[in-house]
Amino acid sequence: MTARAAARPLGTVTRGTTNPNRLRRMDRWITAVHGPELRWTADPVAVDLGYGAAPWTAVELLTRLRTAAPGVRVVGIEIDPARVAAAEPYEREGLTFRHGGFEIPLPRRPALIRAANVLRQYDEGEVAAVWERLRSRLAPGGLLVEGTCDEIGRRHVWVALGPEGPRTVTFAARLGSLERPSDLAERLPKALIHRNVPGEPVHAFLRDFDRAWANAAPYAAYGARQRWIRAVRELTGRWPVVDGPRRWRQGEVTVAWEALAPRG
Repeated sequence: MTARAAARPLGTVTRGTTNPNRLRRMDRWITAVHGPELRWTADPVAVDLGYGAAPWTAVELLTRLRTAAPGVRVVGIEIDPARVAAAEPYEREGLTFRHGGFEIPLPRRPALIRAANVLRQYDEGEVAAVWERLRSRLAPGGLLVEGTCDEIGRRHVWVALGPEGPRTVTFAARLGSLERPSDLAERLPKALIHRNVPGEPVHAFLRDFDRAWANAAPYAAYGARQRWIRAVRELTGRWPVVDGPRRWRQGEVTVAWEALAPRG
């Protein structure tokens, strides 16, 4: 292998679709759940991996993370050098952009890697290796958040992983956009989207969520938020929900990865 080939970023160019506020639900969760770790870390670095054709998501990530960790720095990493060049005018204190891919070409290990809508175009069989590579680049106690959302950020599902492996799956939505919780199935991350079939845990979870949602129909009179909270509360009797009402009120629910992990 030549030095030129060895230096080639790992991965392929994504469609690059991006919109302002597209990742606000993921950012809000990261800030609430991982903010204390970032605040306690000396000189923490967060990576927005595959930010796309415009730098909005990286700019927003810095703004949101700094509400919890004022010292955090964000690096946007893109495999397309033209996108990096286009983003450079938006650099400022705490925000830079780099050419790269899954190898995360930084001199120090980041405390956070956010990879949103990056693995959608990959085969399911490629996901585990990408996760392993990205986890290996995390600082001790770091967090990898990988998931998928729709174009304007109304529906989003992500997996949170530590250096040791996947931990949780979070479902998040603007509740007024849902007819039923299983509408989120179209935004399952690549590791789960092809497993939404009978016999797989994620299919059973969404089935039970829809049933709980139907049972909570009387609470719709008080608004979609109250109906969601009631449905999630019912789920806790059968599934390892790891968060509580404070997050449920945000239109979220987080479940232990082991309960939804693919079989076989």
